[in-house]
Amino acid sequence: MTSPQPAETRTNGRSSQTATLAEIAREAGVSAPTVSKVLNGRADVAPGTRSRVEELLRTHGYRRRRAEATRSPLIDLVFHELESAWAMEVIRGVENVARDAGLSVVLSESAGRLTPGRTWADQVAARRPHGVILVLSGLDESGRALLTSRSIPFVVMDPAGDPGTDVPSIGATNWQGGLAATRHLVELGHTRIGAISGPSRMMCSRARVDGYRAALDTAGLPVDPELIVTGDFHHDAGYQLGLALLRREDRPTAVFAGNDLQALGLYEAARELGLRIPEDLSVVGFDDLPVARWVGPPLTTVRQPLTEMAEAAARLVLDLGKGEDSSTATRVELATSLVVRSSTAPPGRV
Repeated sequence: MTSPQPAETRTNGRSSQTATLAEIAREAGVSAPTVSKVLNGRADVAPGTRSRVEELLRTHGYRRRRAEATRSPLIDLVFHELESAWAMEVIRGVENVARDAGLSVVLSESAGRLTPGRTWADQVAARRPHGVILVLSGLDESGRALLTSRSIPFVVMDPAGDPGTDVPSIGATNWQGGLAATRHLVELGHTRIGAISGPSRMMCSRARVDGYRAALDTAGLPVDPELIVTGDFHHDAGYQLGLALLRREDRPTAVFAGNDLQALGLYEAARELGLRIPEDLSVVGFDDLPVARWVGPPLTTVRQPLTEMAEAAARLVLDLGKGEDSSTATRVELATSLVVRSSTAPPGRV
């Protein structure tokens, strides 16, 4: 009978001893096959038992040896929401890299939650993909521990909150984009500039509004909190909040809409109220989705390089899977740029 194989050398710096799976099982009060089930992402383990075993695996700094971690030819791509053209640009970027690497992409949606549930984590562990990319989402501590214990690398793209310095992430210069959008309106002569933000819980949304505030402050213009409203990055929010802003007696002559979808909703609100763009109202979006070029008038917007961001995230997660040291990974931000089209003009143009 062969002796149990060591789980892995401890990496927490407390000891250079090794722990066998049998020893971990004994410490957890379970059988070695149960520990194996946890390692392989099997669902038939009680939640309490799973948590206890995973805590011991973390304590012993366990990582699956490369020979054990046979990977399937997949990249898992997780969205908090899938129903937008924004998501299609991201999918395109990940598919470009996956195709060149001979991999397929598995799509998941966390139904609006900023962290996927435990069922998703178990399924990923069982699939053993080459890597995981989370978009406007993140992982809780147990999810991170589960993927780390199976040597499944992960990268966060456009993280909703601060992912931490130890989590590789790809983002865009959202603050600079908000600054550029608002500065453009100021330079056209607008002094009452509204803003429709995205969800306040999302870091990218807060950064864009902070850039908007900075542009007004730099220009010596007051920031009127009544002209800043909070949306959800969807068309209907732009429409409903746009109606509220444009029905004011002291309505803004320009609006930074937070993203392109909200800008399109604002277009609809302006049409309903008989306001012409850009003669009566200037509008700036954010993202530069393909539809921004097609609407009438074509939308001035901040280009967020979504496809390039997705490609960078996919390349990074594959590099991490090849054994590169993730401790050196930091947040990478790709540059945004203002794209001036026909939806902005000086106020009161006839």
